[in-house]
Amino acid sequence: MDIARDASAPAPTPPALQLHDLSKNFGRLRVLDDLTLDFESGRVTALLGPNGAGKTTLLKCILGLVRPTSGHVVVDGTRANGNGAYRHQIGFMPQLPQFPANMTGWELAEMLDDLRGFGGEPDEDLIDDFAVRPEMTKPFRELSGGTRQKVNAALAFRYRTPILVLDEPTAGLDPVSSLALKEKVRGSRDDGRTVVITSHNLGELESLADDIVFLLEGQVRFQGPIERLLKLTEQTTLEEAIACLMRNGGVAPTEDPATLVVLDADTEVA
Repeated sequence: MDIARDASAPAPTPPALQLHDLSKNFGRLRVLDDLTLDFESGRVTALLGPNGAGKTTLLKCILGLVRPTSGHVVVDGTRANGNGAYRHQIGFMPQLPQFPANMTGWELAEMLDDLRGFGGEPDEDLIDDFAVRPEMTKPFRELSGGTRQKVNAALAFRYRTPILVLDEPTAGLDPVSSLALKEKVRGSRDDGRTVVITSHNLGELESLADDIVFLLEGQVRFQGPIERLLKLTEQTTLEEAIACLMRNGGVAPTEDPATLVVLDADTEVA
């Protein structure tokens, strides 16, 4: 019996965000080395690695803030060509927002609306979840660090973009606000959006992320579900698994302690 896929069936939907053979050099320093990655829709992917692994440069390439030396970024099946229009499909929450200090939260929102050419219904759920509507009328310079981070998050989610890039999103947030933000991330995933997140809080990521991308010296050493990483490293927590990778130079012990297996997308797990 021929079990080949029915030709009339729709083709699989490509990942919303893809990197093809992406490299970046700064002079003689190769920061990213031939990365090929798929960030799946409806998944939260945590981008991890030690300091200097290339995480920040990778995010900047995705956002169009750094031009790759070679390779390219593909968003929603379309290759980014340098004109920046694709960034309208990305919501970005920087770790340290550098907004104009004299502008209020509402003025910032209006400015971003204009830059994006946005005329739809904004998502203001986080403004209410964080209870910051009164603070949205104040200049950014007058806000506390935690309140600035709340405004930062609210602006990142304002446009219901299919892709979200979140850099240390819960840093500086109180427990109630952190929980509200994590619930918003999970809801975005359940709506089929692609979420890429970085954080030094590995315990938090373990409860939030579906997949892990581990970078070391500009190379992908692992991409896949957290469960698979835990099994390969023979650890019980994400923190222990990442520590195991870092101690072993980006490889994980196999059942045979005399051998090592490089963590890549093709590694088989029994």
